[in-house]
Amino acid sequence: MTGSLSQDWAAYLHDRAERTVLTLDALRERGDIFIAHEGAGCPPVLIYDYEVVMDGRDLPRPCNYMLLRIVPPAGVTVADSKRPYVIIDPRAGHGAGIGGFKFDSQVGVALARGNPVYFVGFRRDPESGQTLADVARAEAAFVREVVRRHPESPMPAIIGNCQGGWAALLLAATNPDLSGPVVLNGAPVAAWSGEVGTNPMRYKAGLIGGTWQSMFWSDIGGGVFDGAHLVNNFELLNPSRHYFVKYYDLFTSIDIGRERFLEFEKWWGGMFLMNEPEICWIVEQLFVGNKLVKNTAQLEPGRPIDLKGIRAPIIVFSSFGDNITPPQQALNWLVDTYADVDEMRIHGQRIIYMLNDEIGHLGIFVSAKIAKKEHTEVSSVMRTIESLPPGLYEMKIEAAQGDGIDRQFTVAFYERTLDDVRRIDDGRVDERPFAAVDRFSTAQAEAYDVLVRPLVKAMVTAPMAEASRALHPLRLQRRMMSTQNPLAAPLRMMADVVKPSRRELPVGNPFASAEAMMADMFAQSLDLFRDMRDMAYEQMFFSLWHSPWAQNYGKPHDLHRTLESAAELRALPEVAIALGHLRAGGFVEAVVRMLVLLAQSAGSVRRDRLERSAQMLVDNEPFRSLTTAERARIIHEQTLIVRFAPTEAIETLLDLLPSHAERELALRLVHYIPGRLSEMAPTTLSLLQRLHAVLEVPPINEDVLDNPLDGRDEPPDQLAGWARADNRQTASQTGAAAE
Repeated sequence: MTGSLSQDWAAYLHDRAERTVLTLDALRERGDIFIAHEGAGCPPVLIYDYEVVMDGRDLPRPCNYMLLRIVPPAGVTVADSKRPYVIIDPRAGHGAGIGGFKFDSQVGVALARGNPVYFVGFRRDPESGQTLADVARAEAAFVREVVRRHPESPMPAIIGNCQGGWAALLLAATNPDLSGPVVLNGAPVAAWSGEVGTNPMRYKAGLIGGTWQSMFWSDIGGGVFDGAHLVNNFELLNPSRHYFVKYYDLFTSIDIGRERFLEFEKWWGGMFLMNEPEICWIVEQLFVGNKLVKNTAQLEPGRPIDLKGIRAPIIVFSSFGDNITPPQQALNWLVDTYADVDEMRIHGQRIIYMLNDEIGHLGIFVSAKIAKKEHTEVSSVMRTIESLPPGLYEMKIEAAQGDGIDRQFTVAFYERTLDDVRRIDDGRVDERPFAAVDRFSTAQAEAYDVLVRPLVKAMVTAPMAEASRALHPLRLQRRMMSTQNPLAAPLRMMADVVKPSRRELPVGNPFASAEAMMADMFAQSLDLFRDMRDMAYEQMFFSLWHSPWAQNYGKPHDLHRTLESAAELRALPEVAIALGHLRAGGFVEAVVRMLVLLAQSAGSVRRDRLERSAQMLVDNEPFRSLTTAERARIIHEQTLIVRFAPTEAIETLLDLLPSHAERELALRLVHYIPGRLSEMAPTTLSLLQRLHAVLEVPPINEDVLDNPLDGRDEPPDQLAGWARADNRQTASQTGAAAE
């Protein structure tokens, strides 16, 4: 070796020896944190202070859930009149708190905007006899308590992460009075969906068994299912990340990454428990049975769940980089639930989806980058989502302006059809084998229940059940690498010796570069193993379950919701009632109708335009006098009129605006919402010309940049008849006679 190379080698060995000691000490501390966290009952890992508002143990049907109010940190002020946020964290093996375990998080985004934040957390151990129906009742009680605490604010927004997402859907479907926006982040709903060659997790039930596995492991646990099994499945999905890369990343960044590693591992290692009925419901109704999208799921006997009954606006956030909940699982339920977008409009439903190209499943909830961009922008549109005409939209976050805290994104909502959702998938033929898996899973569960379960239950005692949890490899590895192990105890003293004289290896050391290259090669070899394993799983699955015999076997379980035809949708009472009101109303109805026409002509709505529209519909008379329910009804009704009678919708505007002053003011408002003429689409300009012609008002050739209704505290005299009750009554009677 040359002198320089030998010095590099010596420096490399010295640095790696120090890093080894510090890394092992970090793992020791992780073990100590794990033991202390479990000893405390695994409380939520929120970085914010909180107070318990309601405890599920005190409800008529007790459960281990609780409602927490996030206490704003110093310097942050929240307004009780702003929309509250209720965040439901996933109970999928881990504990609560992932949505707020650092400042750049969902909780942090909401607090920064001045919104009150509540958090639905849970304890490690379920209550005796607890079911998911009990949990759903508790969550509904929590949201109603938030409504009671904020009587002057809009309905709370419910944000569900992963498992908390479909839990939020269950909540909205079974409690239609809770009509605030529902945000689903990485939430699996259509569990059979996915892309061939990309999403192998869905095949597991067809290879290792369905519900009987959950029953067996619950019996081993004395009637309690250990969430560590779910965590282990997550780790097996990406072995290079969980078995090597995260530890190597800790090793290479030990001087700056120790605290970040320990914070995340505190949550990751807090493994929770479920009662057997809870995990079996999840497996049977969702992941194996796919019953939620078939419209055959029941929260409990006699209590069906119909996703079509949800009236709350829904925002779905998914990512192509998510191999646990791919976009197909997050969105295909729309195709299975609605005949087309017209049915969404008829039901007054607004559904917005947003797609990310690369972020992984956990990144959706914990990434600071996602919090600063996607979650911030979703939060910003909460104020305006009810102003969108009913329908299906894709939310796109486009060009950014400014830097740092002044960085602003352009957000637009593009009208979409169910065909756009279908194009996200590579077809749905690959879902047919899952019906056979579902039927076989049912048969296996019955056989296990009758033939095996009595023997297993007779052999398992309470101490054995507790030992099975304590000896789970994920818990055991943490306990063994803690100060409870005499061999690991000296690591703290060794680290204390290293830290005072610690010096990092200079950048460019050739041996460190060679090590990094070998580490990458090893990680890639694990990825290759994963890809070959997943390919083998997929081939084995389709070999077993895609044969003609298997598909015939699965036919009784291959059920789908019957969807209405276009003619049947057109004949629904909601459409007939709306069309009966073509000439009903006045200034308010006319303006809303023209705004819906504008949105339809452009095919998209920019956020700044939506914000102007929302501000006008809420803050200015005569709209300010409307209740939230009246405003929603008018927007819904005018949307149906525009969709099912577009020509008549324009031609009857004169009936709604009999005076020239009303028409002139209404058109100035309609010009104000889209902004500058130079930024309007040609279709929008063409529509405006037609509206001016129909209403017999000369064209406006200048930009209308100021709200024409600003400064009007009372409805002007010429708008005093905006409600036009007599007009609506006459039109209703005419419509009823026509029906």
